[in-house]
Amino acid sequence: MRTILVTGPIGSGKSELCRYLSSLDFPVYDCDSRTKMLYSLVPGLKCSIEERLGIPWQRIGSVFAEPDKLRTLEEMVYPHVLEDLKAWKAAQTAPLVFVESAVALDKPQFDGLYDRVLLVTAPYELRVKRNPRAAERDALQHFDPARIDLTVVNDGTQEELYLKTRQLLCKLI
Repeated sequence: MRTILVTGPIGSGKSELCRYLSSLDFPVYDCDSRTKMLYSLVPGLKCSIEERLGIPWQRIGSVFAEPDKLRTLEEMVYPHVLEDLKAWKAAQTAPLVFVESAVALDKPQFDGLYDRVLLVTAPYELRVKRNPRAAERDALQHFDPARIDLTVVNDGTQEELYLKTRQLLCKLI
């Protein structure tokens, strides 16, 4: 089984590309959704995070502006995400699966869990228009060009993104 990491900055369209892949029956592991699920499934995780970070759960999003707290949150959560991702991959039977994550390429803990990297990108102005948080989150994401195997530029319509995705699949299958 080959695993493709789908990454890119916020507002680039990686989630839309992955929804489309999923509609074509490709297995997709969405790190954001699965992480949110784990907050509820792992006993005591939310309380431990609140206690260690000193903030109520309702303000958890504020850690993106505080590097030390973000690093602490990642240290607490990533082991659970990695365990979940490995279990998910072990349960897959498809020859090609996808993992969606905006940050996995930057995190050494995820190395070895994917075979190739697909970067979904779009012009900055378009990304901010799609998601205003793009401006504040850009500084948190880095995409080393040497580690990118494939790129999809999502600067058009949804149908154009789907066409580019089908063309990409021809290279992967």
